[in-house]
Amino acid sequence: MTTPLQLPRGPVMVDVAGFALADEERVRLSHPLVGGVILFRRNFENVEQLKALTAEIRALRTPHLLIAADHEGGRVQRFIDGFTRLPPMQVLGEAWDKDPTEALRLAEVVGEVLAGELRACGVDLSFTPVLDLQWQRCAVIGNRSFHSDPEAVSELAAALIRGLNKGGMASCGKHFPGHGWVEGDSHHVIPVDDRDLAELRAADLVPFAKLASAGLTSVMPAHVIYPAVDDKPAGFSKVWLEDILRGELGYDGVIFSDDLGMEGAAGVGGFVERGMAALDAGCDMVLVCNQPARADEVLAGLAPPAQPRLAERLARMAGQREVAAWEERIASPDFARLQAEVATLAMPRDALKGPAVGEAC
Repeated sequence: MTTPLQLPRGPVMVDVAGFALADEERVRLSHPLVGGVILFRRNFENVEQLKALTAEIRALRTPHLLIAADHEGGRVQRFIDGFTRLPPMQVLGEAWDKDPTEALRLAEVVGEVLAGELRACGVDLSFTPVLDLQWQRCAVIGNRSFHSDPEAVSELAAALIRGLNKGGMASCGKHFPGHGWVEGDSHHVIPVDDRDLAELRAADLVPFAKLASAGLTSVMPAHVIYPAVDDKPAGFSKVWLEDILRGELGYDGVIFSDDLGMEGAAGVGGFVERGMAALDAGCDMVLVCNQPARADEVLAGLAPPAQPRLAERLARMAGQREVAAWEERIASPDFARLQAEVATLAMPRDALKGPAVGEAC
């Protein structure tokens, strides 16, 4: 058996191509700047294969690379067969309008099922919850949002986070400071939100402000420009990340960039420049998805700034308890009851359709 490399987690998260690691991927994942792997639908054949893949990734290094997925529910659920079908978060918002107390209970159950099933397969983190408000403007957010009311979003997201924690998983609020107002999809364009900071503080920023010191383990900023605040997209802006998120909101968790390959990041320069700009602005870890040659370019050219808190912050993102404990948990009658309840919330497959959400966050 190969002895795992003794390497701290670096500030770059990359992806892999298929159901198992290729030799060149093992080399890439052993690079000292790599700290995590994000998995997509293309990496999932069945539950046993996913367990084998995550075990292979964990065996490479100590501490093991963080293993993440964009597994929110609705049309953004990367793993299907063998997993409980999760509802889009709007379903919980609709439940809130009928009975807030019951909606909060359901949100916690959804979070526990979401996390427990992933932990049983060796996944550390899902990039959820979406904290964007439903302004009925942004199709790519759409029913991924809980609600239009920032108080409802805050309460439902807090309940979902409690469920994630029960399932051994940290959380990631996205897309700071809010992607719901713009019409453009930052996977394909560079969206611009012309509202001023006072308007954002009164609405979109509310869930981030409320959760910053109340259990939100990480944040992912939007590839959106808010020109009244800064001329750079939020994920590359010291104003947004250092002055507002860290300073004004007092946030001390991990900041993940969104995928550097998205069009919303294109105005910042090449991939190495994007990575440096995100880290210099205050991100702890940058994502490079779907372009292995660009990932290698970033790993070869990136010169990260000093990150004295990186190891401590990333340690908070690792999944809790061993995989075997979660395998036992999800096989229990009690967990089966939770799964059955969540399954009743999921919409029929046709109702889950919407604008494609790219293999990025």
